[in-house]
Amino acid sequence: DKAKGMKSAYELALERMDAMGVERPNEEALSDATKQAIAEARRFTESKLAELEILHRDQMAKLTDPTERLEQEEFYRREHETLPRDGETKVERIKAAAEAK
Repeated sequence: DKAKGMKSAYELALERMDAMGVERPNEEALSDATKQAIAEARRFTESKLAELEILHRDQMAKLTDPTERLEQEEFYRREHETLPRDGETKVERIKAAAEAK
């Protein structure tokens, strides 16, 4: 039971897109198999991020040398930036392949 006149964040975002002249997303264009492949790609990315976090914490607990700790922090930061970007690239490839069919 929505309060009269209340809109969801999604509805408000769609209205803003219309006002800016941006085309609305077309979710119906994606098949169930494509949606499932996208969800799987995102789950994989999330699992890799969780694994990275666990391994990073383990490494940091073992390291005592400040230089090695800084190197580990830098590695973690780079990977934490790269994994989501790679995951979204994979999602875009899945979408592009679905549109090409």
